[in-house]
Amino acid sequence: MLLAVASKGRLQEPTLKLLEAVGIRPLASDERALVIPTTWPDLNIIKARPEDIPYIVESGRVWAGITGHDYVVESGANVVEALELNFGRGKLVVAVPKSSGVKTVEELPLGARVATKFVNIAYNYFAELGKRVRVVKVTGSVEVLPQLGIADAILDVMATGTTLEVHGLTPIATVLETSARLIVHPRYVEHELTKKLITFIQGYYAAQGKKMIFLNVPADKLNDVLAALPAMEAPSVTPLAKGNTYEVFSVVPEDLLPDLVLRLKAAGAKDIVITSIEKLIT
Repeated sequence: MLLAVASKGRLQEPTLKLLEAVGIRPLASDERALVIPTTWPDLNIIKARPEDIPYIVESGRVWAGITGHDYVVESGANVVEALELNFGRGKLVVAVPKSSGVKTVEELPLGARVATKFVNIAYNYFAELGKRVRVVKVTGSVEVLPQLGIADAILDVMATGTTLEVHGLTPIATVLETSARLIVHPRYVEHELTKKLITFIQGYYAAQGKKMIFLNVPADKLNDVLAALPAMEAPSVTPLAKGNTYEVFSVVPEDLLPDLVLRLKAAGAKDIVITSIEKLIT
């Protein structure tokens, strides 16, 4: 099965890091390779432009892909957004030069030139507002075009706003909020590989900010320790082979650990061990 990932741009690096975190690592490093096998025997990777991935998945020749919600909306492709991912967040905004004095979309002059690579989104957005503009299709960076006198406004993704600021632009409207998504062809929504990938990604995200804590507790201190120890449902308690002592372990939020460890020691816990969690699958 083929998974399409971004070949360039802001989604490429975090996508590959996410796949590696869930155990999917490329087995070939040749940049010219069209299909790259991975450590999951039933999953191969192909690289494509992120804006092309919705069309590629829609074709059915590729089972799934990772791309931005903005590209899915722009394409209009018949795909299913199976999972929102924790990266690639931003807003699709209309921005104008600060010097223009324009504060809202309604103040744009009739026939204003709007540069964007999100042509379909732009047409639909301004049509819904009843605003007549001229959409200028651009495939590269759009921020410089107002300075060159080629556009009166732009419609583009804003992550932090720094790029707009550098080019003397200010946002006047939010068109769409976006983030990276795992998209799947409708035929494969219930496929075992889809379920497996979603389970492992969700397990990776669920483990973030959590640690596993192990501790030994004398029997006469057990109730006091358990009262101080948070858990997802309840801590696990196991008697040790020797002595009147129990091993207790639990999953706890990492930010609670500094104070929690002191409370546990005061309650009678000893031999405390804290470890990382790769995935937490519930």
